[in-house]
Amino acid sequence: MLQTMHDKFETLFGVKAEVSAFAPGRINLIGEHTDYNGGYVFPAAIELGTYGLATKRDDKLIQLYSNNFEEVGMITFTLDELEFKAAHDWANYPKGVVKYLSEQFSDIDHGFNILVEGNIPNGASLSSSASIELLTGWLIKQLFTLDLERLALIKIGQRVENKFIGVNSGIMDQFIIGMGKAEQAILLDTATLEFDYVPAKFGDYVISIMNTNKRRSLTESKYNERRAQCESALASLQQALDIASLGELSLEQFEQHQDLIEDEVKRRRARHAVSENERTKKAHRALAENNFNQFGKLLNESHTSLKEDYEVTGIELDTLAETAQQVDGVLGARMTGAGFAGCAIALVHKDSVKQLENEVSKQYIDRIGYAPSFYHVGISDGVKSL
Repeated sequence: MLQTMHDKFETLFGVKAEVSAFAPGRINLIGEHTDYNGGYVFPAAIELGTYGLATKRDDKLIQLYSNNFEEVGMITFTLDELEFKAAHDWANYPKGVVKYLSEQFSDIDHGFNILVEGNIPNGASLSSSASIELLTGWLIKQLFTLDLERLALIKIGQRVENKFIGVNSGIMDQFIIGMGKAEQAILLDTATLEFDYVPAKFGDYVISIMNTNKRRSLTESKYNERRAQCESALASLQQALDIASLGELSLEQFEQHQDLIEDEVKRRRARHAVSENERTKKAHRALAENNFNQFGKLLNESHTSLKEDYEVTGIELDTLAETAQQVDGVLGARMTGAGFAGCAIALVHKDSVKQLENEVSKQYIDRIGYAPSFYHVGISDGVKSL
């Protein structure tokens, strides 16, 4: 793939690429919609991701091209034209990174050419947007030899989502893509950014990623609405509790004070955030102790909470997860990512993978009308030079 990209780069830009990099996608094992609620998340970087090549220019022109969006063509702007433009489509993610990096580093005084190609399915909720954000930052860091720490780049990626694109997402996606390690998941406390690497080894079991193949655009989803509901619930609880986030509460504390949240829907949203946070801490302990049965049970409970209390699943994700839960050899299954579409994951015995794919596909096609896709990929390093 890389050699083909190098050839395409020379054809497009008439010069050889100076630097190359890879940024992974991610799955979240458990801990969904907890990252903007000050709770714990438990993600891992995956071997699917985005590859990029870049070279500096002598002028201030920036040219971006994606092999995944050839119909969009070359996106061109200058270092002085870094505002969001709907017509620039996918390129707004790298453009936001360029904007915030160039405000911070005066060394970025020339334009550049970038070619990208990803093998993360579009809209699969495996974090293709954070992947391209960190990839862009890493390419620019190499081109201009910037003194840029990983955590600073991670925070820029989140800022692009929040301020430039307009999605009030938390820091999980950028964090795992920036800090990931092969064969390791990360337990991250999003309130403090303290984290632990945990071996992502499941004995005779593997993580199967099941894609609904239904496109979801995060900005068009109800993501921002869910965040606002949680913030409102938090404000109600703060009448009696000295807390800064829902992630500070135990489930017992929440149940004692939940009547402060008068709106029943907001109460359910908060219950998910608190209970999911507790499940994530339990899942960390279960994995550390090789208690895969307990880990799978927590995956199932997470999906139920996301379906009933947070209402971010939908018929496609429910069909995948709930069918998988009934397959012999599956310990647990849940949606992963923001929800509404995208992917689910199943913890399945390596000898039952084919059975999982057959049974889930049959049910899914019967109910939804088209087939899901399945991926079995290793746990990857974070963003890196190639």
